[in-house]
Amino acid sequence: MKQLKLGLIGNSISQSRAPFLHKMLGDIYGFDVSYDLKDPGQSDKEAFKTMLQSLRNDGFTGCNVTFPFKSIAVEFVDEPDEAVREVGATNTLYLANGAVKATNTDYTGFIHGYKAQRGDKPAGEVLMLGAGGVGRAVAFGLFHCGATKLNIFDLNIEGAEALAAAVRAKGYNAEVISKEQLAETAKAANGLVNCTPVGHYATPGIPLDPELFGGQEWAFDAVYVPLETEFLTAAHEAGLDIVSGFDLFFHQGIDAFDTFTGIKADGHEALGRFIEEFDIQSTFIKLK
Repeated sequence: MKQLKLGLIGNSISQSRAPFLHKMLGDIYGFDVSYDLKDPGQSDKEAFKTMLQSLRNDGFTGCNVTFPFKSIAVEFVDEPDEAVREVGATNTLYLANGAVKATNTDYTGFIHGYKAQRGDKPAGEVLMLGAGGVGRAVAFGLFHCGATKLNIFDLNIEGAEALAAAVRAKGYNAEVISKEQLAETAKAANGLVNCTPVGHYATPGIPLDPELFGGQEWAFDAVYVPLETEFLTAAHEAGLDIVSGFDLFFHQGIDAFDTFTGIKADGHEALGRFIEEFDIQSTFIKLK
């Protein structure tokens, strides 16, 4: 059985289910997978550089990258693919054979997750909260799901402006909105998207006033720990279609496994096993 040494670099990742997902996929497809959680305890470039070099020295086949290193990681990549070049961030690094190769399975995973839940329904006009690493991936992915306009809000105005400019450079419609425009923009939107860490178990809460939910068609929250965030609960209570953080987590994991092994896993089989193993009971997670 071929060994596969994988890991995840990020902050506050102790509850990640990525190790089980990749070990389960390894079991299905004949790989002996180890998957280590690597939290540098800091969020700066030097901390990421040191951790990445440690993984390379220890012979890791590849690793996933999560908050807050998705944009930082691009600086240490030798061979970015088209998704990384478009998005400007990476969440999946292939380390074998010397060079650091990168893709962005948040980008592909969001597209697959959205279509798994909503089919061909267009995303329409979207309000997106958060312009960080996952926000960049989702922003570009939205336009492959029928988005017509992307309104971006982030407390880091410079980051939001940079993302909007990058999206417009690809020929898509995007603009940055202010805090004063949030309510009006939310009510006019077809979709509400949370790509901030607010709602994560380490940073609980909801990034949008619950009173602003209602009248939209759908909502997505990139947070998946916990599975049922306050953001998704408010959206569900308002009657919106739900694309959950779990949808993104699962589909990006399937795509990352392909990067690490060259195998396109059967997502339906893997999802069924995952739900059974964790006895997942969630309004937002369904076996399709």
